[in-house]
Amino acid sequence: MTDLGKVDRAFFDEYIYPNLGADRDDVAIGPTHGVDFGLLELGEYAVSIATDPVSLLPGLGFDRAGRFALDFVLADVAVSGLAPSHLAISFTLPPEMSDEEFAAVWRSMHEEAEELGVSVVTGHTARYAGCSFPWVGGATALGVGDPSDVVRPDGARVGDDVLVTKGPAVEATGLLTNLYPDQFDLPAETLEAAQSRLDEAECVRDAMTASAAGEVHAMHDATECGVFGALNEVADGACVRFDVSLEEVPVRPGVRETCEYLGIDPWAATTGGTLVLTVAPEDTDAIVSALEAEGTPVGVAGRVSEGSGVYADGERIDHPDVDPSWEAYDELARRADGE
Repeated sequence: MTDLGKVDRAFFDEYIYPNLGADRDDVAIGPTHGVDFGLLELGEYAVSIATDPVSLLPGLGFDRAGRFALDFVLADVAVSGLAPSHLAISFTLPPEMSDEEFAAVWRSMHEEAEELGVSVVTGHTARYAGCSFPWVGGATALGVGDPSDVVRPDGARVGDDVLVTKGPAVEATGLLTNLYPDQFDLPAETLEAAQSRLDEAECVRDAMTASAAGEVHAMHDATECGVFGALNEVADGACVRFDVSLEEVPVRPGVRETCEYLGIDPWAATTGGTLVLTVAPEDTDAIVSALEAEGTPVGVAGRVSEGSGVYADGERIDHPDVDPSWEAYDELARRADGE
């Protein structure tokens, strides 16, 4: 088990996977390491479900922090191909958080949910001693739709094109430079470009756009362990091989400079907002055009073939296992606290 971030596969396989409660016929996809969502099949309906922590970062400003937290929660349902539709959310707030601060968070969440067509159906809100930022609760998002619209996590097919939107370390770059701008000795224009990446750390709209534009067979949000982690998880889930060219993957302004300054590998760093997709090749152009029309950069990075593993520019790329952005975040926080 890693010290920070999600538990690793060995921990999951030993402690979680063997103990999942009752077996039910309506559970089509249950908890699986590296898979974003669970799936229920209920007659003519499919229900995609995902649960995530609620993370509020006061350094972003509470309006922006609320929107960022909600987009993170909804992303894992969106990659199922079903639009997020319902939300249950629990807040365990620090005692020092004021009513006005919470109101700003909740108002921004409401506005984003309303725009996306998501209804809050239940929740719990309280202050408790011992609670602290940023981890202030948890939420479960659901998407309800036609079973034929579901994009399965193990759906990559031989012959598919591999698409990557936005590129590596978008979230890590935007988040860390916004939270700790004084700790980056970068040119002003570079720092400004890096900070603007946080506005791209959202993928719900991209997932819905891609699903509507063509035949998407697999879709994954490249969060912990970044693009390399996501590529491996999609390939492993379908027992196929990916051959990709990193030159074909977009790299956003400010990313390389920020990651080089931090001494981390951008391809292994968390990048919520970036999608890895495999799509029917005859629909590649339509999906790329639809995403680009929404202002989302996307690269046709490679192809799916028989075999196993991920090969970038001919070299085998294993799953990073540990996300370097966690250690970088911890170090920046320590410096900010004067340690």
